[in-house]
Amino acid sequence: MNKEELHGLISAAKGNESNICQICAIRDGEIVYADSWRGFNLEDPVNVNSVTKGVMAILAGIAVDRGAIKSVDEKVMSFFPDYQVKRGEKTIYDVTIRHLLTMTAPYKGKSEPWKKVCTSDDWTIAVLDYLGGRNGITGEFRYATLGIQILAGIIERATGEKCIDFANRNLFIPLGIPEHTIHGDSSKEDQFDFFMNKGPRKNEWYSDPQDTVTAGWGLCASGNDLAKIGDMVLNEGLYAGNRIVSAEWIAQMLAPHLKLDERFGFMEYGYLWYKPYEDKDVYAAIGDSGNIIYVNKERNISVGVTGTFKPRIFDRVEFIEKRVLPLVMG
Repeated sequence: MNKEELHGLISAAKGNESNICQICAIRDGEIVYADSWRGFNLEDPVNVNSVTKGVMAILAGIAVDRGAIKSVDEKVMSFFPDYQVKRGEKTIYDVTIRHLLTMTAPYKGKSEPWKKVCTSDDWTIAVLDYLGGRNGITGEFRYATLGIQILAGIIERATGEKCIDFANRNLFIPLGIPEHTIHGDSSKEDQFDFFMNKGPRKNEWYSDPQDTVTAGWGLCASGNDLAKIGDMVLNEGLYAGNRIVSAEWIAQMLAPHLKLDERFGFMEYGYLWYKPYEDKDVYAAIGDSGNIIYVNKERNISVGVTGTFKPRIFDRVEFIEKRVLPLVMG
């Protein structure tokens, strides 16, 4: 299949590929493939959903490298001395940053309190109300999009600057990614539109009323932006010869810490990044609607794919390996 045929296949797709906006592949530091669909240009930002989590893991690493965060084993509550812990709650004191990064932090209740958190004045504090519980720390994997919001609060308190500014200065601008602004609205109607609108967005990041970015979702980026981040990860924290984050952090971030169940395709999990195969050096930051940063160390290639909202599309690893890699690897 050549590039024209792949373009036509995605243009005419009615299934899983029918929402793809952009694909960009970088190999040896050069863009070897880039295309766009459905009214999007190559540079148009898309809400990349939970790929945002993978970016947050990188930002946490930069904060660790700079000494703002001393260790992933620091206790979460050490960053929130002014937070009033609920009477009888003890588990919260034992939760560490590592628990957040590996999705092994414990939470109260069976489901995430979206309405409570997303209508509050401070989403980080609202999520802290949800952290902990009577069962203690079990080490069990619990996918919690809201829980990662705490990480944004930690980065802000540790560095003394807003997470959006920290990201722009230390990640986006050094990678040649456009400077981002906060979204600036968090009403119920606006949140619905942010997820469901199928048009291009701005270079923005969704935010709460405190101008703190949403850590589990809401970053808007192009396929090119995602591929650049993947290329940096592929090169162990280097981009165009510049050190963005330490090789030690990249190794920790990608190392498998957990084996996931059938719901997550039996993949392994690092720090908010997935390892799809036990026997391959392939890694991914994955979001709903098929948004993905795909990194293949064996092929020395990174791929960014964006897509507008479409339910029940989780990852595009198989699609990339079946359709994109053969095209760019000759």
